[in-house]
Formats: sequence, C-alpha cells, structure tokens
Amino acid sequence: MGRRLKGGQMIDRQRCVTSRLSIALSLRSGSKARSLLLPLAALAFAQGGYRSALAADDFSLEQKRPSIKADRSQEDWSLLADPKRRNEPLDRLKYIPLFPSNPDSYISLGLNLREIFEVSDAPAFGIVPANPRDSYWLQRAQFHIDVHLNENWQLFTQFEDVRAFDKTVIGPNDANRFDLRLAFIGYTQETDAGTFRARVGRQDFAFDLERFVSVRDGPNVRQAFDAVWAGWETDAWRFYGLVSQPVQYRDDNPFDDRSSGDVLFSGARVERQLSPTIEASAYYALYQRKDATFLAASGEEDRHVLDIRSAGKYAGFDWDAEAMGQVGQVGSADILAWAVGARTGYTFEDVPWSPRIGLQFDVASGDRDARDGMLGTFNPLFPNGFYFSLGGHTGYANLIHLKPSITVQPTDDLTLIAGVGLLWRQTTQDAVYTLPSVPVAGTAGSGPTWTGAYAQVKTDYRFNPNLTGSLEAVHYQVGSALRNAGGHDSNYVRAELKYSW
Repeated sequence: MGRRLKGGQMIDRQRCVTSRLSIALSLRSGSKARSLLLPLAALAFAQGGYRSALAADDFSLEQKRPSIKADRSQEDWSLLADPKRRNEPLDRLKYIPLFPSNPDSYISLGLNLREIFEVSDAPAFGIVPANPRDSYWLQRAQFHIDVHLNENWQLFTQFEDVRAFDKTVIGPNDANRFDLRLAFIGYTQETDAGTFRARVGRQDFAFDLERFVSVRDGPNVRQAFDAVWAGWETDAWRFYGLVSQPVQYRDDNPFDDRSSGDVLFSGARVERQLSPTIEASAYYALYQRKDATFLAASGEEDRHVLDIRSAGKYAGFDWDAEAMGQVGQVGSADILAWAVGARTGYTFEDVPWSPRIGLQFDVASGDRDARDGMLGTFNPLFPNGFYFSLGGHTGYANLIHLKPSITVQPTDDLTLIAGVGLLWRQTTQDAVYTLPSVPVAGTAGSGPTWTGAYAQVKTDYRFNPNLTGSLEAVHYQVGSALRNAGGHDSNYVRAELKYSW
C-alpha cells in the first residue's frame, strides 16, 4: 500500500533433467521464439547502445535519470522538465508537459513487455488427465498513461493484452485479451508532520515478500483490486487502511474483467521503521467470500486475519519473518488456522561473488478432522507465483517446508541461485496442495507426512536498465503420498525476457 508495499527472491538427477529439458526448449521454441524475441531485443539493445554513446559531459545527468519501478505508477519523471536531462530516444514521451509553468504537471507514457517460454512435463504431478505434459509461449504486453495534474493529483491508466500460445489448458491466470488492468485517481499531500496518500479505483497492492497478499507477477495475468485505500506516512511510522474487491479475470471479450461483492478484502496496517535497516509491521484484515469450498467445509467464508512481520539486515545477516493467524467461519464450520514463514541468510560481502547462504522455513496448518466442525486449512489469500518456485508445485496450505539455498553474484548484473526444498504435510488428514491452494485428489487422509523434495536453479541477468532475463529449472521428486495418488516426478523449465520503457 503506497510506497512501502513491495512487490520479492539437487539432486543428481537434476543434471540429466535440465539437459533433457534444455534440448526440448531449443527444439520447441523454434521460429516463434525468434520472431517474438528479436524485435524486443533489438529495441532494448538499441536503447543500451544509445546510452553508451552519450558524451562524457552528460554522464552525471544520465546517472540521475528516474528509475523504472515494479509499480510503474510510483515513477517520477518530473526531472525531465529540464531539457538537458532528455538524453534517450522517446524521452519526449516520458515527459509531456501539461502546464509549462508547473514542472510537476505532465503526462508520461510507458510500456511493459514480457515473453516467457515454459516446459512442464507433469503439471499437477500428472494426476489431472486434462492437463498433460505441455510446452507453450506466454506473452504479456502492457501500456500505461500516467497523468500528473500537479504535485498532488495523479490519474493512472494501464491497458494490457495477455496471450498464451500453444498451451493445452488455458485458465484465468494465463490469458486476458485486451482489457483495462489499472485505472485510479491518486492524491498526495506532504506536510511538515508527514504525508497523506489516497487512491480510488483499480490498482495494485502487495504486502512485504508477497507471501499472502501479492500482485501475482509470476503467472501471466497479474492480480489487481478495485479498491479505496488511504495512508499516513512519517519517517518512522506508516498507517494504511483499505477496502477492496479483487478483480475476477475473464478472457471471453475485450474489457470483460469485473469485480463484485462476492469476494471482499479489507483491513488496516501499521509499519514501524525501527532503524535504517530494520522494520516491523502488523495488519488486521477481513477476507469474505460468498461461495467458498474446502475439503472439510463449504459456504460463505468470513475469515479474520491478524499478521505480524519483522525484516531487516545487520552485520551480514538478513531476515524476513512473518506469522499469520486466521479465525472465522466457512458455512457452519469455525475457522482456526495459522502459518509461519521465515527467510534468513548470511552474505559474505568481502568474498568474491558475495555468496549468500540462505535458509527458508514455512509452516501452514491443515485440517486435522473433517468431522469436528473446525476448519484448520490455512487460506493463503492472494499468494504470489514465485515464493517457492515458479513451477507451481507447492501451495501455502498444510505444509512444512525447509529450503537451504546459496546465491552468488559474479557481476553486478548476474545473479545465480540454487536451492533444495524439503516438504512435509502438517497433518496427513488434509491434502497436499498446489498453487494457489488446490488440493491434490486422493492425498487427504492417506499416506505419510513426507510430500517430496525439489531442486531449483535460477539465473537472473540484467542486460541494461530496460531489459532483464531469467532462466529457471525445477525438478520435483514426489513422495509416496503423491505417488500413491497417481502422481509422479515433475520437471519444469522457464525462460523469460522482460522489457520496460
């Protein structure tokens, strides 16, 4: 919410799996990959080349250019009111003055384009016959118009066209032909005591590492909310409140996305900056859904949520720990659910490549007795698609998750990550869940707690400030609970290019 809401971070058989899937990637992508990626790469590298040709006298100005942010509505291009700072092609479209007498009054245009090729040989562990082995191309194109009437008022509109090519099963997270993604009016007023901010309309918001409230950037279609929120910020404190309806996505016709009172999410949040590198936060939220279905209960869902979190860095250590409790009702059943998640690590800053040794730990409750009138299955609300891995094998419900990892950075622009995740169920009476919170058929009430293990390797590279790329490979080795339900080992590879202007 506001400026403080952020959007977030091997088995021997893996070598064989990665090699085999890499071959599949090169064979299946073929001419389509080249035809989609070459214009994107040419545009980005042309901008990069233009920057490298800037005169030395302009270097200091170039260093002060506004940066492109994950939340494009937070960008401030008013510095380009000075013509000397307009050093890149199309800068005249990044700053179009409205009232020449006021440099804070302008229109800024922008573009996001993301191309993804994915291979998955066993979606949902191969248990769903209608969702077979697949390889496909995903494309997301977004265009925005950011109008700043003055230093206080902002009108932000973003359109998108999201496509899935050659995908066997296309869901609401995969495709959304030309539609309105964001459209809101924002107000900001700075005073000596602090800053007041408010937004009304269709917008993004995300909390912290996006464990439970996210913009859902991993899947092809992001999650937006039709919402009203307001906040007060000082140097040390931030207070926010919101009322929202999550957007429900359709792909039948252009401009057919809607939200409704069938799903409501509202709450209040407080954040405290304890030191320059340490922060704490807490929030209360009410999640309401008219037609909820769980294995042990169904009906109208009223879920009260209390969340606390601490995050920071100190002397090479970093951490992000969060706990959430949930009470309420689903139909006639009472809710009592909880979750705890933590990521911690230590970075050897004086060692070449700055290696970071990390450990991730997550626990989420499951339902221990389907007949006791108490629902213990944790609801992860609006989880992101990359907190565990982009393979979508793991949902944040009824699980115990332990993941050691290592991250190295050979250059400022290249990051390499490798990790091994170990998974158990919190209770065998509940199911194994995949992303976002889908129970795997045949797993509830049978088999051991051991769910399986996965190996993950990921590479992120920044070609220039406008173009980034990543490659991720995941091998999931199922445990007996999944194998007895008809599941089998799964391999997943994802290659991504992302351009922002």
